[in-house]
Amino acid sequence: MIGKLTGRVDYRGSDHVLIDVRGVGYIVHVNDRTLASLPGPGEPVTLYTEMLVREDLLQLFGFTSLLEKEWHRLLVSVQGIGAKASMAILGTLGPDATSRAIALGDWAAIKAAPGVGPKIAQRVVNELKDKAPNVMAMGAALGEVLGTVPEFDDAVIESPAPAATGGTAPPRPRRQSSATAEALSALQNLGYAPSEAASAVAEASGSDSEATTAALIRAALKLLAPKG
Repeated sequence: MIGKLTGRVDYRGSDHVLIDVRGVGYIVHVNDRTLASLPGPGEPVTLYTEMLVREDLLQLFGFTSLLEKEWHRLLVSVQGIGAKASMAILGTLGPDATSRAIALGDWAAIKAAPGVGPKIAQRVVNELKDKAPNVMAMGAALGEVLGTVPEFDDAVIESPAPAATGGTAPPRPRRQSSATAEALSALQNLGYAPSEAASAVAEASGSDSEATTAALIRAALKLLAPKG
């Protein structure tokens, strides 16, 4: 299974690109958003790939991030969503907006993709909504590994020391500190302001000091969802 290609752009088509990897050319199908971001012929490029295998067909689909690749994998698991529809959704929204739309149950945003009707859009949201926080957490963790997690003030998301004891609050486990950082990063990547993201994460983590990143994201999104 081919999971990633690094080479040089040979040529760009309307929905695919030919990547020359040490003299071997790979045709990789990409969405409009990815195609627009790719460099010109002769330039180096790296794409994460997913292979579609059928009895009479082998196709590679390319993505600029592991987060986008993971969403493609989940989208095509939904009945009625093939590779073409998945690429249309990701090409229209991008991985972060796809995360937000599905996590918040915004099927109208999914429906904006060409060829995706309301029933299919609702099915996507219903089947993947519970998986969205896990994917967002994965994206935040990958960002942290790559050194792209935004800076934040620990004091904003730490619970205050208990006044009754007169002492300081016991330090949180490193796992929880990492979970709050990743949750905050994921929310900021979705477009929430640092202050509102930090407030939601603080409230969510205060309710469950052992919550995982995915659980914190899920709880924070509920707190940030429009009321009424």
